[in-house]
Amino acid sequence: MAAEQPTILATSGGYKAGRRSRLEFDALLHHAVELSGVTGRAPRVTHIGTASGDQSWFNALMDHAARIAGFDFSHLNLFTMPSVEDPETHLMDQDVVWVNGGSVINLLAVWRAHGLDAILRRVWEDGVVLAGVSAGSICWFQGGTTDSFGPELRPVTNALGFLPYANGVHYDSEKQRRPLVHRLVAAGTLGETHCTDDGVGLVYHGTNLVEAVSEVRGKAAYIVSRAAGESGEPAAAEERLETRFLG
Repeated sequence: MAAEQPTILATSGGYKAGRRSRLEFDALLHHAVELSGVTGRAPRVTHIGTASGDQSWFNALMDHAARIAGFDFSHLNLFTMPSVEDPETHLMDQDVVWVNGGSVINLLAVWRAHGLDAILRRVWEDGVVLAGVSAGSICWFQGGTTDSFGPELRPVTNALGFLPYANGVHYDSEKQRRPLVHRLVAAGTLGETHCTDDGVGLVYHGTNLVEAVSEVRGKAAYIVSRAAGESGEPAAAEERLETRFLG
């Protein structure tokens, strides 16, 4: 089952602490499955953990969470070699591709080395829902802000560009994020930037933002765009988007 149109869910969430386990899937990850339209069978979801180095201990946590959720779950690992013979065939067979967080700079380099950037575009265009958290959100955009280089956030401007905007994640929980996005947008380093508080996701059909959703009440999304300041100098304007609570 494929989504009716190319669909991306870009988030700063998707996980929660389990009742009897360290990790369960929260409402945002379940919403990615809903967006795929799958019915009558277990949803096929594959996890790509490149940004964190394909850590086996985290894969095990994800496997346990997937059993609780009732997903037909798999991983596409790229370290030390691809874990499947044909990554494109594997990804085309999924309902959802979920990309975990970590280093977006390393993710992009490794994906490009394996041709996964072009493969994922074809997968997206074919109707497989692309989704993810943090680095797994920024990657779908033109760029955003990242701690890939160190604790001081820096811009990344060479992401996959499926969506013609920049992306700001963890907007309410990491104090560097908002002011840096504003400075980079005002300077023209980043274009229009779509940002998410922790627990919030943005739904795109094609390249159009259609909805902001949340697994946490009271959280929001934001659009930051370049504007003229009071003295006519470039500045950043922020528009708050209210979210639909997924419950």
